[in-house]
Amino acid sequence: MTQPDFTIGVEEEYLLVDQDTLALAVAPEALMAAYKAEMEDQVSPEFLQCQIEVGTRVCKDVAQARDELRKLRACVSRHAAQHGLAPIAASCHPFSDWKDQHHTDKERYNDLRRDLGGVARRMLICGMHVHVGIPAEDMRIDLVNQLSYFLPHLLAMSASSPFWQGDDTGLASYRLTIFDNLPRTGLPPKFSSWGEYKRTVDALVHMKLIEDSSKIWWDLRPSARFPTIESRICDVQPRLEMTLSLAAMTQCLTRMLWRLMRKNQRWRHYDNFLLEENRWRAQRYGITGGLIDFGRLELVGFSALMNELIELVAEDADVLGCTAEIETLRTLPDTSADRQRLVHANAIEAGEDGASAMRAVVRSLIDEFHADL
Repeated sequence: MTQPDFTIGVEEEYLLVDQDTLALAVAPEALMAAYKAEMEDQVSPEFLQCQIEVGTRVCKDVAQARDELRKLRACVSRHAAQHGLAPIAASCHPFSDWKDQHHTDKERYNDLRRDLGGVARRMLICGMHVHVGIPAEDMRIDLVNQLSYFLPHLLAMSASSPFWQGDDTGLASYRLTIFDNLPRTGLPPKFSSWGEYKRTVDALVHMKLIEDSSKIWWDLRPSARFPTIESRICDVQPRLEMTLSLAAMTQCLTRMLWRLMRKNQRWRHYDNFLLEENRWRAQRYGITGGLIDFGRLELVGFSALMNELIELVAEDADVLGCTAEIETLRTLPDTSADRQRLVHANAIEAGEDGASAMRAVVRSLIDEFHADL
């Protein structure tokens, strides 16, 4: 069995806020032109005019991804500041209203607005995607089938969207509540081969219901453009270093499952009905509620699960040169959702009103965006 190179690529979506009001702001054309001039196709507009998307080039390891993302985040921040704006990397803005936002006038986004109707208008959410290079098509499908088990673990660690339109939703990742209104979302179905997957996609393409597989938005999918598997489950991260730890864990889990395949072993298959329960627990509680260990049929605290996960991929982290990024997750004290709630609670306790407390949350997100640059 030929060993894949396990290259990685990371895409992140950011929101732009006004530095004074801290509300969402439109990216001016001059700002997008400045991004294009410096970073070319690595920075692009997103569906809504207040959003920016960045993407690394193909990276051989997490260290290279760090260099790429640091440059991209610095570029976005520097040019935004010249227009009185600042970026935040949270999956929902704490208080701005989706009804006040407008979509980018671009053919792709105009088509989405037409096809998806009111569902598209509420898409005031940001995510992060991690690509792992797997050239062999059937191997891609086999690894997607197995890696799905770990998607709730990645979601739990990444949760960064507790607030929506000024309210605490009670969820750690409210982003998924919005995203799951789209068609063709959620956990990926299990396919027996690349051929079966392609026949399924081609059926929708043939009927002109979708133009290609890029309109399939599962939590994990074979990429429509690259020879990769693409994890799409995570909320975007305020801190760059947490982005890199999640990317490293995705890369290491993929390699660990490949090691099993090489020995004619595999991760046990569980029906999506069961995996959806863990997905919901991660969405609701982040890392505070624990997840189900289906082998033991027990609810296990996240710290214990993380220790087991890190031991499981220790060999892979060593080979891939990302042990430090993986070990950071062992003692993960909180998620962005937890920190946002703490900032809000502290502001209220200090005598600030609800609106002022929400602005304090946005200020903390601006600070975290820049902390690792």
